[in-house]
Amino acid sequence: MLQIPSLETLNMGAALPAISVGAWACILLLVDLWIPRDRKTITAALSAGGLVFAFIANLLVYNQTGDSFLGMFVADQFTGFLNIVILLTALLSIGLSVTYLQRMDVDRGEYYELILFTTSGAMFMVAANDLISIFVALELLSIPLYVLSALRAPDIRSEEAGLKYFLLGAFTSAFFVFGASMIYGATGTTNLPEIFAAVQNVRLGEDSSALFLLLGAGLILVSLGFKVAIVPFHEWTPDVYEGAPTPVVAYMSVVAKVGGFAALLRILIVAFGTLTLSGEQVAVWQNVIAILAGLTVIIGNLVAVSQHNVKRLLAYSSVANAGYIMMALAAAGTAGVANTAVQAAVIYLIAYAFTNIGAFAVVTAVERVTGGTDLQDFVGLGKSRPVLAFMMAVFMLSLTGVPLTGGFIGKAFVFGATLQAGLVGLAIIGVLTSVISAYYYVRVIVQMYLHDHEDEAVDVTPGLSPSVHWVTSLAFAGTLALGILPALVTVMTDRIALVATITP
Repeated sequence: MLQIPSLETLNMGAALPAISVGAWACILLLVDLWIPRDRKTITAALSAGGLVFAFIANLLVYNQTGDSFLGMFVADQFTGFLNIVILLTALLSIGLSVTYLQRMDVDRGEYYELILFTTSGAMFMVAANDLISIFVALELLSIPLYVLSALRAPDIRSEEAGLKYFLLGAFTSAFFVFGASMIYGATGTTNLPEIFAAVQNVRLGEDSSALFLLLGAGLILVSLGFKVAIVPFHEWTPDVYEGAPTPVVAYMSVVAKVGGFAALLRILIVAFGTLTLSGEQVAVWQNVIAILAGLTVIIGNLVAVSQHNVKRLLAYSSVANAGYIMMALAAAGTAGVANTAVQAAVIYLIAYAFTNIGAFAVVTAVERVTGGTDLQDFVGLGKSRPVLAFMMAVFMLSLTGVPLTGGFIGKAFVFGATLQAGLVGLAIIGVLTSVISAYYYVRVIVQMYLHDHEDEAVDVTPGLSPSVHWVTSLAFAGTLALGILPALVTVMTDRIALVATITP
């Protein structure tokens, strides 16, 4: 007889932040029907209010641990911290969007509901404790992003961005399902801690199920590798970043990475952390991750050097930054280093969130006046808007990894974890490619301060709306605060640990 679980068994309170965002998105779909087309700022304000409520709820349950929905989701410090990153990113992105949507004449209420839905998907994804729940959350994260990328239709570049992202995303989702089915065939379960228990009995080279485990893990890596844009699954990134609305790109560049890397960390550490060769102290997947990390930081940074469009430049920068986070993921394969690597990854993610949102906020301001996002559009910004140019310079230096910025703290923790895992060669590649990245980041600064418009009559003064001004200022403050006072986040990440806990 089918037993219906009680509310106490479901423990929905542990997933309250994510549930509240998804529920508010559904309610707002109905409320928005009565909001006039020319007053969609009300929808934006209501969306932001829902995110603030979820943020407060997340802080209230931050130190609580437990699972919900019969072990499908887990609440821990890892989930709580990444929820903070996701919710802050969503709030800042809404602030960027209000005047942008009005200016582009695409001010539709469903835009904000789609942001809430994909935010809910990302929050469920970082808490997912089962391959099935990861897949469902992944689709809830991805499908709204496909629509948002094509929001500027009939603009041909926006339509191309949405179509490319959708087709490739749907294709890679099939990889995830196929990989999950192979893991289920080898272990008889899709629950991550139960997979961990089954892996204890697997001996590579001696057990036929090991082949299915490795193939399944490889297919899932392909799927999530597309979401986080690592080489060689990154080709969609520059076209989508260039064609999609700038606030959407700012949001997507952070939240998709947070969700994808959270799932990868849980799967590889919780489920496959002990999948090793006989007598080895490192996971069998470590070398593959390390190779992908090295290729990603090399190719991402080298190709970015030749870009002349700032959105495409930041797209390849996003690829390179995914490579640096992959370095922490590779370090997690060494016994005893997993928790240090996880802490390094989440610190890098919050530093990247503030820096990247800030950079795209400046791009949005410049695009408002010039109508373009080429490097040439940033010429003379240091004279026309010195404060805005200074903030953009700090964002570029942070992405490079210059001290006293959040980017430096993130890279310091990632490189430290990589060295602790004994991956010295990978750490050297990370340092060298950071030096290469300085060329194209500093080139933006050079355009702003050392070049002038040939036509003195050209007005290059971006008019910042109040919302964009506040977003840029908050991102700037966050970038510097993390660089000067890293204890602000380390005190929250010191207790983060990913472990397999099997519910009796």
